[in-house]
Amino acid sequence: MKEAASLIERARKYLESSEMLIEKGDNESSVSRSYYAMFFSAEAALLTKEMAFSSHKGVISSFGETFILPGIFPKEMGRWINIAFEKRQLGDYEYTFVISAGEAKEILSNARAFVENVVSYLKKMKAV
Repeated sequence: MKEAASLIERARKYLESSEMLIEKGDNESSVSRSYYAMFFSAEAALLTKEMAFSSHKGVISSFGETFILPGIFPKEMGRWINIAFEKRQLGDYEYTFVISAGEAKEILSNARAFVENVVSYLKKMKAV
């Protein structure tokens, strides 16, 4: 599944970018990259079920219904992606700086765990 592997490669690249942005003090952009790392990973997982969506909300809610509710992934992952989505929205659209370094670091840490959980799943499914 070439698409899933490509999405994971992109997710990992975004995790690296997120870390560099925190070091530069750009917490809002860091959270955006962390969120997208989770988003692309969720898309990769959904591809194993031949599911694709055109909206962020569609990906997030389908990921929850398909993988979180049945217990394939821990509930925390559902919270992580939802929090990151909300914080990304704030960071991208507020006119002031609203994300602290601590929040950005926590979201990056969650994003790393999210991506690695999905990668482990994809390896079991022989999708990457």
